[in-house]
Amino acid sequence: MDIHIRSFVPDDHAAALALWQRTEGMGLNESDEASAVSMFLARNPGCSAVAVTNDGRLVGAMLCGHDGRRGSLHHLAVEPGFRQHGVGRRLVEHGLARLAAAGIVKCNIFVVPDNAEGTEFWLRRGWYRTPWLNLQTRLGT
Repeated sequence: MDIHIRSFVPDDHAAALALWQRTEGMGLNESDEASAVSMFLARNPGCSAVAVTNDGRLVGAMLCGHDGRRGSLHHLAVEPGFRQHGVGRRLVEHGLARLAAAGIVKCNIFVVPDNAEGTEFWLRRGWYRTPWLNLQTRLGT
């Protein structure tokens, strides 16, 4: 079955969220609600991507964006039956090409520390560990 990669649009949220919820090692929170994802997509038009079958079934999804200096990839997931066929690679290529076209020269990916499969996916593709510690705070609480 052919898999088509296209830009992620707000209407894809429910199917993408369901995929992310089924994907082991995925860290989800309130930032993944429909309104937050729609805002992210609007700020980063065309960067995020989904993989769909000929009959329109969503089998992969990834959020991608930038802050004007560096890019970031979030929530890359592919349905188990479609893994090892280049779907994840094609989703990443979609996002990285859009970042490069916007003049972004580096990109980060956030991987949950105990997600060994996800970590290996990225390391096999030339990504590397950084010495930085990621810290975060919640706003408005």
